[in-house]
Amino acid sequence: MKVLFVTDLHGSRWKYERLFEAAKGFRADVAINGGDMLPWDNDPFRQGRFITNYLDNHFAQFNSAGIYYLCCPGNDDLMIFDPLFEETCDKYPFVVCLAQRKFEVGGYEFIGMNWVVDYPFRLKDRCRMDRDNYVFGAQFGKGLLSAPEGWQEIDDWFAYAKTLPTIEEELNRLVRPKDMSKSVYVIHTPPYGIGLDRYSHGALRAGSKAVYNFLKKYQPKLSLHGHIHESPEVSGRWYAKLGRTTCIQPGQLNEFTYVTMDLSTMKFDRIKEQYVA
Repeated sequence: MKVLFVTDLHGSRWKYERLFEAAKGFRADVAINGGDMLPWDNDPFRQGRFITNYLDNHFAQFNSAGIYYLCCPGNDDLMIFDPLFEETCDKYPFVVCLAQRKFEVGGYEFIGMNWVVDYPFRLKDRCRMDRDNYVFGAQFGKGLLSAPEGWQEIDDWFAYAKTLPTIEEELNRLVRPKDMSKSVYVIHTPPYGIGLDRYSHGALRAGSKAVYNFLKKYQPKLSLHGHIHESPEVSGRWYAKLGRTTCIQPGQLNEFTYVTMDLSTMKFDRIKEQYVA
């Protein structure tokens, strides 16, 4: 089975257009969009319009081409638009919202999770403590949740976060595959400490110890990640082995970056394309 994986497009239309062309050119059976799909600009509350006015047609292209499109919102995609996002996915038999779900195709089971470990940024829609003993870092201000009427400010984010399930608990809630050796996990936040979660000058890590422990314990065939856009350029590593599990983090900066893979041979290629007007 041939799979194309991309993540963190943040509403870039030229990258979305190249994604469809690349999937066709590769003759992909499945395209996976790993999260942070919607534009983030001065007015993120316009993300709903992007779903309706752009993503709908994008999904229709893949559906018409008979290419499965597995996707989920990410931490910069406002949660208030999740119902619209899922409703739009549900219009097309070949499009699947994978967040906290399992989908089987071609003998492989794909399982998604889009919660992320808490970070300094204010938007907290999909943030969780990593584990019960998680130590919060410095914050850039009070936490914000998206709401239909606008931003909902959280006076004490630390106390509020402690009432939510941890990343560890969210992972344990996921539907398990019938066969881990033929499973692919699409987890937006990368595992901690194997070179896929580096930012700044390389000394800092932003991955999840809970994800690391989960993958190490259950050993799926493959895990796909994103979230830390610059990590491959900082660490020099876009894939790593964790026991029998191959973990992939393509990154996403100015170029259009994606990974093609053949699950039968486990051959992978990371491709970067420049913008062409």
